[in-house]
Amino acid sequence: MSLLTISKLVEKIPAIVIYGEVKSVQGLLIRVSGGNNQISVGMQCTIVATEGARLGEIVGFEDSTVLVMPYGGLEGIRPGARVDFDLNEPYLNPCDEWMGRVLNGLGEAADQAGLLPQGSVNVPVRGTPPPAHQRHKVSQRIGVGLKAINTFLTVCRGQRMGIFAGSGVGKSMLMSMLARYTDCDVCVIGLVGERGREVREFVEDTLGADGLAKSVMVVATSDESPLMRRRAAYTTMAIAEYFRDQGKSVLCLMDSVTRLAMAQREIGLSTGEPPTTKGYTPSVFVELAKVLERAGPGVNAGDITAFFTVLVDGDDHNEPIADAVRGILDGHIVLERAIAERGHYPAINILRSLSRMVPACHSPEEQSLVIQARQYLSAFEDMADMIRLGAYRAGSNPQIDEAIEMNPKLMAFLGQYHKEHFDLDDSFLLLKEIIS
Repeated sequence: MSLLTISKLVEKIPAIVIYGEVKSVQGLLIRVSGGNNQISVGMQCTIVATEGARLGEIVGFEDSTVLVMPYGGLEGIRPGARVDFDLNEPYLNPCDEWMGRVLNGLGEAADQAGLLPQGSVNVPVRGTPPPAHQRHKVSQRIGVGLKAINTFLTVCRGQRMGIFAGSGVGKSMLMSMLARYTDCDVCVIGLVGERGREVREFVEDTLGADGLAKSVMVVATSDESPLMRRRAAYTTMAIAEYFRDQGKSVLCLMDSVTRLAMAQREIGLSTGEPPTTKGYTPSVFVELAKVLERAGPGVNAGDITAFFTVLVDGDDHNEPIADAVRGILDGHIVLERAIAERGHYPAINILRSLSRMVPACHSPEEQSLVIQARQYLSAFEDMADMIRLGAYRAGSNPQIDEAIEMNPKLMAFLGQYHKEHFDLDDSFLLLKEIIS
């Protein structure tokens, strides 16, 4: 263990301890008496349980009672147990040696690679976005390795995109392709509420050794407490902000924003918030904006280009979380189950997807190609049912005839094997060959 790591661990020991004791446990909440006016919502605390110390967080107050929620389970917590409040703001100490590591929601090592080195910079877990008027503008294009996104949904450095899809439509595979092929300095991946069975599979098979080497992963599985799942999202953004402030181009992938919203809903309902649409509490939409706005361009050279997945409930792309996220982000990629069922991957519905950086980031020639290709796809989609039923007669409409001829070529262009990689210029050259 290095001296820097030891000193950072010593710094986290509070100089003054304010404590209380457990009065009762109800649902997910622990009611604690004691404390004083120095403690506030968001502070961490340590609960002395029969099975060892448990880390918790203050989530509210009720008269003179402090409402605490643990990061772990409630087993072993008894009435009268001591609760020590930590007056220090939660922070991390990331460094370049974190690349290739897998962490838990608290920023601690979750892999078998030994003790996690500590950097010299304190990065607050609950960071705030840079001032809007000081951020540099989004302009420089970035290649993501996928032809469909490079051309029709071109992404710029510092842009924030949403990936909207139901379960089993290919979100994880698309994320792994973005992690491996995007032109960036470092990738920060947050798996919020992920299935525990799939974590190792994602790390070793889907992401692979090459993808992990330039990545930092933060994992909170679905069986962990809602507080830990929410904290995993905060930790993911804090690590991305550290690398951004080092002047690096950061790719941030978070799967999924929906599970973050569900975690915040559980916390909100436990503290007595009123449920609104589909049971989501008002604080859910506040938290979404706070987390998503932390991505984007920085004040100096660094930036965070982010892709946030949204697990749409019942394939309903107009449900509350999808609507809220779509209004905050700079574009959306829609993965459609009907396309995936035809064996076409990535299952992107180009006509329903949008990048708000287009057409500003395209040259006139590139934009002309994209518009023409979209017109072909749209014309075929409008007549798709009649064409499949054989009700359309060739020669009735020259534009539709041309769209029918071009559709197999465009669909082949939009499909891509997960081990294939195409840079930005090659993607436009291939599209130009098809259209010409």
